[in-house]
Amino acid sequence: MASVKIKFRPSTVADHEGTIFYQILHDRKQRQLFTDYHVFSHEWDENRSMVTSSQKSERKSFILSIRERIRWDTERMTKIIRQLDNNGLSYTADDVIDEFNRYAKEYSLFNFMENIIIKLKQNGKTRTSETYTVTLNSFKKFRQGKDIMIDCLNSEIMEAYEAWHQQRGVSPNTISFYTRILRAVYNRAIEDEIIENRNPFRHVYTGVDKTVKRALPIAIIKKIKVLDLELIPALDFARDMFMMSFMLRGMSFIDMAYLKKTDLKNGYITYRRRKTGQQLTIEWTEEMQILLDKYPENDSDYLLPIIRNVGTNERYTYRNVGYNINRNLKTIAKKVGIAIPLTLYVARHSWASVAKAKGIPLNVISEGMGHDSEATTQIYLASLDTSVVDKANSLILKSL
Repeated sequence: MASVKIKFRPSTVADHEGTIFYQILHDRKQRQLFTDYHVFSHEWDENRSMVTSSQKSERKSFILSIRERIRWDTERMTKIIRQLDNNGLSYTADDVIDEFNRYAKEYSLFNFMENIIIKLKQNGKTRTSETYTVTLNSFKKFRQGKDIMIDCLNSEIMEAYEAWHQQRGVSPNTISFYTRILRAVYNRAIEDEIIENRNPFRHVYTGVDKTVKRALPIAIIKKIKVLDLELIPALDFARDMFMMSFMLRGMSFIDMAYLKKTDLKNGYITYRRRKTGQQLTIEWTEEMQILLDKYPENDSDYLLPIIRNVGTNERYTYRNVGYNINRNLKTIAKKVGIAIPLTLYVARHSWASVAKAKGIPLNVISEGMGHDSEATTQIYLASLDTSVVDKANSLILKSL
């Protein structure tokens, strides 16, 4: 069985840091694996083969981090040697080093997440791949571009990441969004038997707080509906898409963008939510048709005037159009005198809130989308008779 020793090579230049390296011995042959850990000679304890520092040293935290990284390296090296021994095949000290370097390349957090993102895209899970990409970019910014091995993630690093966000005024739910994705990546590495669970997320928040409702009363919805915006096409379009979302029972903008002309049959829209895969059916009303008739029919297969042209980058187009709509809705908000940030998502909250105000039973609507999890919303929606929901929608639209 191979063995690993931790060694220190002092610098040949006075008052310069030396280099820590590992000596791998197997079959009476030894090889050296140099690290990027550099300490001064007085910070190395030769008898214990360990970095050390005094309690008052300004480099104490740095030395402790080096010590921790050495521990992780030696644990990883020991695991590799154990696996090579269990395989029952002959190997050399060079094989141990090659496997260690391969592990460092494939199982760094950045590389591991990038491979997951590639697979998500290949499997058509574009939206999920985007959330993973946003999280990876956030963590890279926190680390100032410095990669880290997955098995080096610990509670101290995750607490520092949480604090880093808090100092920038990021909301708890957004921080939790990032940490939950990182936890999912970490758990995948555990499932793949790459690492052992060190519970690095035990001291950071990974829940979801209830957010302040972003809902408008029906009186304000009416004001938005009757605004004279004919001379300002961009605002007119933003208002129309907001109203369309409201009339379609608070349909999310991505689902609106991807509604196909073939989804509208016999007076009903039938579609699957892109977020959950759940199938919904909504009655297509005269009010919806009047709004749609304001715009020329698309050259594309899509029903609404969001993705209009064939051959364009559909996802880029929908996101760009959504960004412009939300920007213009801010102007509309000023025109009707509302203080909350007006976005397309407000239409979703508003439909649920107005439905509740109309006395529609809670088994028909979501309490302003106020469930603790979307799974609860999915459960009650899945069991509803579509006609009941359409009747509820009819009551709401008559209030306009």
